[in-house]
Amino acid sequence: MAKLSDSVAKVVGGKTADVLEKSFGMKTVEDLLRYYPRRYVVRGELSNISELIEGEETTVLAAIDSVNHRNIKSKHLLEVIITDGTSKMSCTFFNQPWRERALKPGTQGLFAGKVGTFKGRAQLTHPDYHLIIDGENPDEEAASFAGKFIPVYPTTSKMQTWKLTKCIELAVDALDDVEDFIPQSILQELKLPTLKEALKRIHAPESLADAESAKKRLTFDEALLLQLLLAQRRAEIAGLAATPRNISTDGLVAKFEAMLPFEYTEGQKEVIKEIENDMRKAHPMHRLLQGEVGSGKTVIALRAALSVIESGGQAALLAPTEVLAVQHGKTIEKLLGELAFGGTIIGGEFGTQISLLTGSMSKENKKKELERIASGEVGIVVGTHALIQDGVEFKDLALVIVDEQHRFGVEQRDALRMKAKVPPHLLVMTATPIPRTVAMTIFGDLDISTLRQLPGGRSPIATHVIPVLEKPKYLERAWERIKEEVGKGHQAYIVAPRISDNSETKVKFSEKDIAIAKLMGDSLEDLDSDEDLASVEGLAPKLATGPLKGLRIAPLHGRQSSELKEETMDAFSKGEIDVLVSTTVIEVGVDVPNASTMVIMDADRFGVSQLHQLRGRVGRGKVPGLCLLVSRSAQDSVAMERLNAVAGTLDGFELSRIDLDQRREGDVLGSAQSGRKSHLRLLKVLRDEAVIESARKVAIKIIEEDPKLTNNKILASEVLKLKEQEETSFIDKG
Repeated sequence: MAKLSDSVAKVVGGKTADVLEKSFGMKTVEDLLRYYPRRYVVRGELSNISELIEGEETTVLAAIDSVNHRNIKSKHLLEVIITDGTSKMSCTFFNQPWRERALKPGTQGLFAGKVGTFKGRAQLTHPDYHLIIDGENPDEEAASFAGKFIPVYPTTSKMQTWKLTKCIELAVDALDDVEDFIPQSILQELKLPTLKEALKRIHAPESLADAESAKKRLTFDEALLLQLLLAQRRAEIAGLAATPRNISTDGLVAKFEAMLPFEYTEGQKEVIKEIENDMRKAHPMHRLLQGEVGSGKTVIALRAALSVIESGGQAALLAPTEVLAVQHGKTIEKLLGELAFGGTIIGGEFGTQISLLTGSMSKENKKKELERIASGEVGIVVGTHALIQDGVEFKDLALVIVDEQHRFGVEQRDALRMKAKVPPHLLVMTATPIPRTVAMTIFGDLDISTLRQLPGGRSPIATHVIPVLEKPKYLERAWERIKEEVGKGHQAYIVAPRISDNSETKVKFSEKDIAIAKLMGDSLEDLDSDEDLASVEGLAPKLATGPLKGLRIAPLHGRQSSELKEETMDAFSKGEIDVLVSTTVIEVGVDVPNASTMVIMDADRFGVSQLHQLRGRVGRGKVPGLCLLVSRSAQDSVAMERLNAVAGTLDGFELSRIDLDQRREGDVLGSAQSGRKSHLRLLKVLRDEAVIESARKVAIKIIEEDPKLTNNKILASEVLKLKEQEETSFIDKG
């Protein structure tokens, strides 16, 4: 008998165990049993050959249609045609004529290998196979596949699905009693099988109901462990002591609000009340503020900062890029007016001061700012990663604001919070709308505020797709449209996916920098060097001497010096530049109300939510916005489907659901950052909303009764294992 913690070698032998570890990372019996079937095939139900994808490793259940052999250049070719009843594919074997004895027409079998094509027909070359034959079978291992439900596992070329199935069968048969970490009372209430029953049924179901009940239990396990981890964090946060921050009716906040040239929206008023109530409490606020591009998050964050300054504290705003940090500094200064110069001749009695801290500052300037921050002279500190470096000290850091929070790791956020003498209040912001189920599974330890309503004065944005392969003249019209808009006194952005045509200096769309940086953005692989994609440095001069000749054009990208980037953005803000040709450095935080038009080159290279963020740079004033998505993808491609989805709605929440639905679950929950598999093997956050809701309720009840799980050591151990997994660092807001 074997326990879940035993080495997998105990049930499959050392040689096979080595293959399992190298191919799948399996070390224990539990690792093997937690490798769930991708699907089941039923004997007599053949695979759909027409849906096979070239280049993929596949396993098909099919019948042999015909067998032919011939000699080609002294080589013997055996061609076996298999069929699903409607489509056919070939299995070819070179110099193996003896296989013809077993491969008889009419026989069913499992055939596995990498899908190729030859003369327009799908093909497997030298596939592994197991035949399913009634009666005597010369291959005893194939007999196990003659049952009603045949599990099919994701496999590699080193181990096919039936070989893996045999290993799992050995583990299931040898499985000893399993300690269940979910209390029996909860299993009975939710009508779930025990863990041992679920592990057996998922791999060897006798009926569809067996498989479904096993999947339900194992999916619930994943949801519950995650919700327990989040519930524990909420309890820990509630146990911390913080300084309550009360707001007076005639202090700094009141002065600020009296100066605002606009009224708060109803949504802003509601969120302001939530934050105000949080910061009056004796434990830290831990809140996520999500809202559409331009929904007014910055004003709310600034009001929160002023409320702690009014009570003697300081606020720090952490931004992911220098461009965004500079933009935040300017926006805050503009909103505060004379209140940004408190204690100076310009300011007067009321007000505060602002400090900008970035990595490119000179030592002299940095030293000066650090002294101002440490003395308390500065109330609001805006900065990049420079804020969390050694040497940055605050007199009384009371509020930490993290903008575009998904771009920062746990250690970075903690490093800033640790600079406070007592636990500070925390407000994290994102302009990427998050579906409710994602919020429950990733941000379950945060209170969530949502802004859906846009402030008055924002203009609508029209979005159109330009399919340059089918309609190249549409791109010519795009350049004409930019000239027309500039002629009216407006400005334009042109976004390119690369900095340079040189492959060594192209923008890298890595999973860590982009997919995870954009929580709801697509997983975009690095762009291949031989692809003819638009670049900032290649496009800007071509446009300046071609279709946009006569316009004032300037490039902007992340590899320019800080001084040049700031000068360029400042000139664009002042209207001294007509067209800004840029990478995604302008994706967030850039606010130029006069910009009316945006053209995004090779738009299929950006994620759905990233495109939504980018187009939010136009239509920020009274001028209607226009966003043109340029793509060389085919009209019927998945990429074009995504672009049409963006063009079809301005609802970021709807787009976030589309985005998530198209992506691998593990990427959303952090596995892409670590490069490892997500612990979420079955849970799908859109599909399993009811499961997540149920698990959340159970987790809250368990933690209320037993916060440290001291009465359930097995469950505590499982939660600890989850906590220690590298990928969970991404969902740790602590």
